[in-house]
Amino acid sequence: MSILVAPDSFKGTFTAVEVAGYLAGGIRSAGGTALELPVADGGEGTFEVLIRGLNARPVTVSTVGPWGDALDADIGLAPDGTAVVELAFASGLNLPSVHERDPVTASSYGTGVLMAEAARLGARRILVAAGGSATSDGGAGAIAAIEERGGLRAAEVVILSDVTTRFSDAARVFGPQKGADPATIEVLTRRLERQAGDFLREYGRDPRLLDRTGAAGGFSGGMWGRYGAALVSGADYVLDLLDFDAQLADCTTVVVGEGRLDSQTGQGKIIAAILARCGSKPVYAVVGSVAADLGGYADNFAGIVLAPDARAMKAAGAGLARTAA
Repeated sequence: MSILVAPDSFKGTFTAVEVAGYLAGGIRSAGGTALELPVADGGEGTFEVLIRGLNARPVTVSTVGPWGDALDADIGLAPDGTAVVELAFASGLNLPSVHERDPVTASSYGTGVLMAEAARLGARRILVAAGGSATSDGGAGAIAAIEERGGLRAAEVVILSDVTTRFSDAARVFGPQKGADPATIEVLTRRLERQAGDFLREYGRDPRLLDRTGAAGGFSGGMWGRYGAALVSGADYVLDLLDFDAQLADCTTVVVGEGRLDSQTGQGKIIAAILARCGSKPVYAVVGSVAADLGGYADNFAGIVLAPDARAMKAAGAGLARTAA
């Protein structure tokens, strides 16, 4: 009886690879069989999952953070010509800065540097995980960096996100978590509206009319407006890349995981995508915490286990092996 172990990262504490390893170790210690398949949905940890799935090699690039601080960030280059970029590495909300963390001046320029370098190194497809952004610049900074460095050289761009927010709503939806007060949100929204008009006039594309264009403060809409980027569900893209359905067919039970299970879990997150594919197979959730607002969503699981640290994860794995036996 094999158990498919497919957790996301526990944000800020454990990577998806680490969580999968702890859970699988516990399952095997109790005599069970575990298949480790760490996953992601475009947010934190997507880079690690994708380079693992694509057999990509990391390449370090000199770039800048959202407020201009010099930094180094990795991109991934795969043998098939695919490059992997995680927006948060160069434009992330949690990056350190010696400057004022102003949501208006926060720029996606550094991410554009990474994308341009991927294209220069021969990438034919650039995957951008769009979670964790500090910016609300509609991708303007990234576009400037790309154009300054010779463009994308015909590389296809695919933006992976876990939200369906549209371009004009990006500041209202995500601005507060980036430090924007109501007045600043209005400033950012007006700027996004002007940018949308520019994209329509120059390229015939209006990002206000398309779902997912608001991801990463409108970065995804900017990439679509300027370069015709594909905007896709990060969760489903990752699951397809990892051949999840075939792995699922060989297992009787599924274990998912994330740092916090809450009402947002069912809105484009990886666990929701996995549940949609599992049919009647039992799915257990191993999580760091459970929000009080989870409500009826808990009924999707055969069981929910709290495991906030490595020891608890191993114990959870052992317990699940005995339950599934």
